[in-house]
Amino acid sequence: MSGEPRIEVIIPEDELMAQIDALADRLAPRLEGEWTIVSILIGATPFTSDLMKALARRNVHPMLDVIWLESYRDARESSGRVVVRADLARPVQDRGVLLLDDVFDTGRTLTFAKAHLLAKGAREVITCALTQKPTAPRGEGGVDYCAIDAPGRYLVGYGMDDAGKYRGLPYIGAVD
Repeated sequence: MSGEPRIEVIIPEDELMAQIDALADRLAPRLEGEWTIVSILIGATPFTSDLMKALARRNVHPMLDVIWLESYRDARESSGRVVVRADLARPVQDRGVLLLDDVFDTGRTLTFAKAHLLAKGAREVITCALTQKPTAPRGEGGVDYCAIDAPGRYLVGYGMDDAGKYRGLPYIGAVD
């Protein structure tokens, strides 16, 4: 036995792409005017790429920037503290920002990032997550848009990792 965890496929690749396409349908009418997508590194990278392609097929072409925030390090539980490892490269002053993350769980990361972007002069910040956990805040403290309601398990694949591994899986899996 190699010691590798058993990964259960939760959302297969074809379903994942269909959900992102449906999300682009919902987002496209909202993204008129000057918009920047800000992807939270590292986990939201594949989601950002596929969502931008889906938006482009709808003739929506926002600018792209990234912010590297850290709250997990290599642990499976959030540290409760969000740290900016690397900030934006372009100004967001007077622009709408679509803020993308991989997992919406406690809401700490998106709340921190939204306040950070508004402080930089963003006109508005819309939050969007690939997945949200069942225990994640809903309503006012929740995420504005979400592609997938995920189980309350530890997710890997499609950008999400376990101590840096499994980000390249083309599906979303769970490890226990």
